[in-house]
This record gives sequence, structure tokens and C-alpha cells, in this order.
Amino acid sequence: MSLVAGIDLGTQGLKVVIYDPDHRRMVASASAPLTLMSAEGGVREQRADDWVQALRRCFAEIDAALKAQVTALAVSGQQHGFVPLDAEGEVLAPVKLWCDTSTSDECEQIMQAVGGVDRCIELAGNPIMPGYTASKLPWTRTHRPEVYAELAHILLPHDYLNFFLTGEYFCEYGDASGTGWLDVRTRQWSDALLQATDPDRDLKACLPPIVELGRTFAVRADVAGELGLGAQAVVAVGGGDNMMAAIGTGAVVPGRLAMSLGTSGTLFAYADTPVVDEDGAWAAFCSSSGGWLPLICTMNCTVATETVADMFGFSSRDGDARITASKPGAGGLTMLPFFSGERVPNLPRGKASLSGMDLTNASQANVYRAAMEGATYSIRYGYDAFVRAGMTFDSIVLTGGGANSAAWRQMVADIFNLPVEVPELAEGGAFGAALQALWSYRRGQGDDISLPDLVAEHVRLDTSRTAHPDSARVQAYRAPYQRFLDQLDVVRPLYTA
Repeated sequence: MSLVAGIDLGTQGLKVVIYDPDHRRMVASASAPLTLMSAEGGVREQRADDWVQALRRCFAEIDAALKAQVTALAVSGQQHGFVPLDAEGEVLAPVKLWCDTSTSDECEQIMQAVGGVDRCIELAGNPIMPGYTASKLPWTRTHRPEVYAELAHILLPHDYLNFFLTGEYFCEYGDASGTGWLDVRTRQWSDALLQATDPDRDLKACLPPIVELGRTFAVRADVAGELGLGAQAVVAVGGGDNMMAAIGTGAVVPGRLAMSLGTSGTLFAYADTPVVDEDGAWAAFCSSSGGWLPLICTMNCTVATETVADMFGFSSRDGDARITASKPGAGGLTMLPFFSGERVPNLPRGKASLSGMDLTNASQANVYRAAMEGATYSIRYGYDAFVRAGMTFDSIVLTGGGANSAAWRQMVADIFNLPVEVPELAEGGAFGAALQALWSYRRGQGDDISLPDLVAEHVRLDTSRTAHPDSARVQAYRAPYQRFLDQLDVVRPLYTA
């Protein structure tokens, strides 16, 4: 039996899944938590060594006989993080993450250096948004000059795990899109944006080569032995977590809209050509399946529900009972859930707020509902930009931890007025990585099956978890969503001055 593995490096933890493609089932999984280091000013960091230790712990939990049968694996990684390495491949500093908003000023500096936001979009298809890798370089130059002086390699989190597994420096188009330096139309690094990031240094020399989809690399012999993998195992190129979730949910063909309810909230759809918005209303990324992936990303999704659950002393796993005990609109409460600043809407200095509280609605259930509604409204705000651009969809395929909540699935169906479907294997990022690994391995064996055809064979929906819009609740959410938009207009000047 030949198995494949998917590794998903998230913000809150790392997961490994082992997939049996012959029987189309997951045969093993393991996870390990990760610590997020937070500081004033929006600093959000992790240690790269913690990722490696988590990877080791996960593989140690999986049966040796199964690991020995893994022929290919791939990594799905949180996007945008900056892993600085010296010439010997040693990590120089903690990794600034996608949710780090301490570099907002540096974003503006880079864009102004090339002539403003419009020129930046002209050069690369995207503005430099808070959290993107590019802004982390001038921040490091200012705040960690000794690190910047020794910098020899710029890697993303998924690139770093690939480096640990293979000893090779490489990246791929999907994840590279999130650096801010890649021209998504030409799939080439933008020399102008790299120079704007640091006019005194050739940053291009620090970037890994971009490799084509389908290529594989051998696992280092010592790492294979340590993890219990067979000598035949190869590593596919992998990609960013959203790109791998697109594969794991079947969003590798036009017209399929996928949503991930994780630490961040994302909404994305495959396209055969670049889909760039002249105002930068969405991220115009490449996919990790050969095309492009217009994407909306909010920084606060399960962050909001888990923060409120912790505040009231219960687990978010028990949150559905609070939703059942409340009604759409949360009794008049509105939460702007910007606990980590926000990217969509673009308020990197934003703070969370709760408004509308009085003696009749101040309940635990209403506050929890307001958090879930606020997180969902933020994604809907981004979806509205897709609609204004003429994109149409018949349904939403849901993944991420929030997809396990029946209440959240129904809420999404009602707020978006679209049916919500959930794949049988809901770990979109890890499963997508496993499928990309399977396709790459089969390609290396001479099989010419396309990635969309392979995905169609393996991504199946769990019809028992489908949620259909309820017309009464669709109507009930309209006024609360407008209230959210009105509140957003009120607070926006507070965080953009």
C-alpha cells in the first residue's frame, strides 16, 4: 500500500495527516500546539524551531508501519511569515507572522517609494498589505540590525519546513504571491518592489528559486530516519495554507467558492487568468495548482469566538449552545472583531469593539453570537467586492475549524444566502497538501492525470453537513449586517489617522 502525507503548519498548531489514496480515507493524524508570542504594537511571532519540534512530535505519534509506506508528502504553511536565515541555514530571529501588524508604516514606505498604491498594484497586482513579507524586511533592518546584516536567505514558513525536510531552498508561485514582491501576472519577482524595500541591497539574491508545480525533492536521509519515513519518500512543492485548502476543497476549477474558518477567515476562488482589482479590494494571488486564486483574508475569525469563550470561561467547542440560545442580530449587539488589527477591511491598527449593549441584551449568549456574527460579517464585507466585480457563485465549500460548528455553517448559509457544503475530509490545508503530493508522485511515475481530475476523484462532500439558507434568517441578518457596516464607517477614522 502506498500512502501520502500532508503537513499543515498553522498559527495555533501543526498537523500531520496520512492519506490512503487507494481506499480514499485518512488512516492517521496527529497534531501539536504552537505558542504565539505577542507584544505591544501588533507584534506576533513564533520560533521556527518550535515548528520543527512540533513536526517531530506529530510523526512520533503515528504508527511506524504507516510512516514507512509514505511515498510522498507536502507542506501547507501559514503565509507571509519572514524566516531569516544566515549563510549556514541557521535561523537568525523569531519569525514575524502573517498576523503581525507592527510593520504598517513600512508598508506605506515601500508603496510610496514606487509611486503609491496604484503603482504598486500595476507592478505586482497587489498593494503591500499589513502582514505581507515585504514590510518585515525594513522593520528588521531598523529593529534587528544585527540580524539584517547576517541575512542570507529569505524563507516563508512553508519554505522553511521544506528546507528542514530536504536541505533545499525553494518556493512556489502561490505562497510567493503573499510576499508582496511577486508580479502575479508574469510570475516574476518585481525588481522595482525589491529595490523599494531596500535600495542598498540585492534582496533578490536572498530569495529562493521559484520551482514549477509537480517537481519533487528527496527527503534528507537523516530526517527520513528521524521521522520514520522510508528512503523512497519525496517532498512535493506544497504551498500556502490557502492554496492547499483550495486543493483540499476542490477549488481548482473556475466557479467554485471556498471559505476557510480558521484563525483567519479566508474566501477564495480559482481562476485560469490573473484576477487583479485596480483598487486592491482582494489579494490577487497565484494558486498552487497552476492558475490564480483571488482571495479575501480577514485576520480575526476563530480568534474572535475563542477570545470571547475564554473570557466567559467555556470552550468554543461548546459555543453552538450559545448560538442556539440567541437570535440573529445578537439582541442588538454588534462586534467589530479586530483583536489582531485587520486586513479586510484594511485597518491594521484597528481594535475590537462591542456596541449596542443595554440591560436587555447583556448576556453571554449574545456576546458570543456577536463575535461569530462579526467574524462572518467581515468575510461578507470582502465577498461583496467579489460580487461588485461580477463574480457569481452557486454555493460555498467550507473548511477550517469553524466548519465543525453546525451553528456556524448555518450562519454562513444565511448571511451569504448560499448553500454551504463541507468536504468529507475537512482538514482542507493538510488534505490539499496530501493530494498535491499524490499528484506530484504520480506525475513522477509517468501518469499524466491533471491535478483537477485527481482532485475530483478524491474530494467528496459530506451531505449530512450541508446547510441551506433559511429565508426568514436571511432577512433577519440584513439589518444587523448593515449595522456592522455603519459601525465600521464610524470607527474607521479612529484607526486611519
